[in-house]
Amino acid sequence: MIRLFKHYISYNVVLLSVIDLVLLFIAGEGAWRLRVTQISVDAGALAERIPELVGFAGVVWLAMIAVGTYGPEALRSIRFATARLLVAVSLGVLAIALMNFVLPGSALWRSVLLYAMGIAILLLVANRILAGRMLGADAFRRTILVLGSGKRAERLLRLSQRQDSGFAVGAFVAMGDSASTIETAVPRESISDLGKFILRVGATEVVLALEERRNSLPLKDLLRVKTNGVYVNDFSSFLERELGRVDLDTLNPSWLIFSDGFSAGQRLSSIGKRFFDIVVSLMILTIGVPLIAIFSVLIKLETKGPAFFRQTRVGLYGQNFTLVKLRSMRTDAEAAGAKWAEKDDPRITRIGRLIRKVRIDELPQVWSVLKGEMSFVGPRPEVPAFVSDLERELPYYAERHVVKPGITGWAQINYPYGASIEDARHKLEYDLYYAKNYTPFLDLLILLQTARVILWPDGAR
Repeated sequence: MIRLFKHYISYNVVLLSVIDLVLLFIAGEGAWRLRVTQISVDAGALAERIPELVGFAGVVWLAMIAVGTYGPEALRSIRFATARLLVAVSLGVLAIALMNFVLPGSALWRSVLLYAMGIAILLLVANRILAGRMLGADAFRRTILVLGSGKRAERLLRLSQRQDSGFAVGAFVAMGDSASTIETAVPRESISDLGKFILRVGATEVVLALEERRNSLPLKDLLRVKTNGVYVNDFSSFLERELGRVDLDTLNPSWLIFSDGFSAGQRLSSIGKRFFDIVVSLMILTIGVPLIAIFSVLIKLETKGPAFFRQTRVGLYGQNFTLVKLRSMRTDAEAAGAKWAEKDDPRITRIGRLIRKVRIDELPQVWSVLKGEMSFVGPRPEVPAFVSDLERELPYYAERHVVKPGITGWAQINYPYGASIEDARHKLEYDLYYAKNYTPFLDLLILLQTARVILWPDGAR
């Protein structure tokens, strides 16, 4: 996998996205030449159109990221990928058409954009079909060697068998640290030279999956492997990279302390994040206030009571603040105390169900972003009662408060809505990953992917 600004992206996604960018550029140029041929106009030099073509490719490519065309399902299913590509290219072309009204004189006329849209969809779908048939899913998988043959090794085996897995296990080596559960594991004693064995297997990475590391680390083996230029990774770091979350089952304080990360407080990043929050929140409030006003009237017409819902939430470093949302439930929804929303929750009103689906109920929170109590991206803030319970039940829950809470977050785009301690545990793993690996790049990725959640609101309640 490639590490980009502390976030890992698989090789197949990087390669596919680079090819997509080239194809989008070709689609724009092809559309231009097709149109000028129809009206008998000279095409002109390619250099004159490069800014417009690069802009077309970039905007559509960002739309593709936003709607999830590089997600696991889209990479596995041509039908799923085609549906997402249609939406992405349409949104990208619409955005460019709107920009042309503001900045007229572009070579991307409306007719050219229409042709480019059709050509781009054909090329992008063809790219996925050819890649799937010619290379197959396994062509981009890395081969790893696992030191260990117990339950941790068994878990890696299951992960490698998933369709969206980015790695395959070349061999398991039984180190004698515990009972072996992998039948095909090779005993360490039968391997005379571990370095040559790794070369024979074709592994580019060694993962340490010992059940008990105390006094059992094969230091000589690891030193030999490392000096031979093979990457060595521990179990928790490997899972963090492959799953995009911090695995609580294997987490220990020393790993958190000595691993890299938790740099969200760096001054430059904090200033940039705050500047972005202020500028974008002012823009959204300017556009969104009329929308908030319309739905507040509709809420008042449907049910008696206030149009806005106010609730105390836990923010940065455990400090409480008041969160404001458009009310989507009955006024007596929390008469018996705060509780998580359920599937088909009877407390939700008809207007409330609509604004939850399209996330309009979240718009007033932009005011909290402007005040600095929240950010656009971060862990979702919880009510104090929930936080107290979760801190008792879940280890490291308090660590999610080292970054500002957000309207959207890494957990929101990777895990459906949860209404239990177990769901909170899974979301905490994603929140810790965000707090540990925060960069502006990760924020941008989350914001783009939030569009996918809004367009396909499978987890909204």
